[in-house]
Amino acid sequence: MKMAEEGWNLYLHYYSNEEAVKELVQRIDHYGVEVIPIRANLSIPEEVELLIGNIFQLDALVYSSGNSNWGLFQDITESDIDYMINLHVKSPMLLVQRLLPKLIERKGAIVMVSSIWGQIGAACEVVYSTVKGAQLAFVKSLSKELSLSGVRMNAVAPGAVDTSMMGIFSEEEVTALHEEIPMGRLAKADEIADSIQFLLSTKASYITGQTLSVNGGWHT
Repeated sequence: MKMAEEGWNLYLHYYSNEEAVKELVQRIDHYGVEVIPIRANLSIPEEVELLIGNIFQLDALVYSSGNSNWGLFQDITESDIDYMINLHVKSPMLLVQRLLPKLIERKGAIVMVSSIWGQIGAACEVVYSTVKGAQLAFVKSLSKELSLSGVRMNAVAPGAVDTSMMGIFSEEEVTALHEEIPMGRLAKADEIADSIQFLLSTKASYITGQTLSVNGGWHT
């Protein structure tokens, strides 16, 4: 919605949540921008090609994947690990690699949505912390390669955000979390969107290879 307000035409990737994408397309419609939904399962690297095959001109790429798992590391299965690595690391690397010619042509920008746990790690979210940390390393290293081409690459590392990912926690646990965060509340989704919008804008024209922490002062 933030990007549509600025007049961006949008490719919207989704996999299982088709109804949400249809609703979003309707909400965006009055902005007069072109919106193309594309379905692909990015936990399977082979389906990255389905997404790439439907993308033509490209000025910016935002990779925002929000699946986590919770539990002791010793109880996590190999298939869980493969799923998380594919979704958060392998698929975005393949996607960026294949789309780089289009981004270089347009001197575009890339934003990876990582996590505070990718910065500091979290018990009982070891795999999630690991793959989110890998995203940050990807941004730091690839941004250096891309700098002279005019393509900027940065990351956003949200703290706790009021989205469906918080649904695994009880009301009491969320209240306790509020008390841990210096600002006393969870982030709103549009506050994360604002940070992404900034990094894609000309206001961030000299910013690359950086991680913008949007966490209300939590664990800083």
